[in-house]
Amino acid sequence: MRIKEKLKTLGLTLPNASTPGGSYVSVNIRNKIAYIAIQFPILNDVFKHQGRLGDDISTEEGYNAMQLCALNVLAQVDKNIGFENIIGLNHIDAYFQCADHWDESPEVVNGASDLFLNVLGEKGKHARAIFGVHKLPRNFSVGLTASFTIKTK
Repeated sequence: MRIKEKLKTLGLTLPNASTPGGSYVSVNIRNKIAYIAIQFPILNDVFKHQGRLGDDISTEEGYNAMQLCALNVLAQVDKNIGFENIIGLNHIDAYFQCADHWDESPEVVNGASDLFLNVLGEKGKHARAIFGVHKLPRNFSVGLTASFTIKTK
């Protein structure tokens, strides 16, 4: 099944691919590896899910925020690489800001992992790392980077 059709069956659509907020590129390709710059929960230029997990943002909302980050990763792939050129997802780095008492980051990061597995199937299997940080830009609750192995042209 094609990626966009799979997303549609899940009730999801790709957002517009965001542009970098600084001096970097959204996708950097080195040999067969594509590195996707950090993606935040932005839906078509509208900032979503701002605040700290456990205070302003629930774990369920955090899951949705991370899913939106993963959709933004896929939007970058669609715009800059093409889904037909993906061999597989290698690794994701997930970042979150939270209240001191909150400790449910694996559940939140599953928002991205579940999306990649549901949409990409075998190509969506990946390793991951999770980082709690004091502050993310624009007070986003979460952020996500990814790397893919791609076909060389």
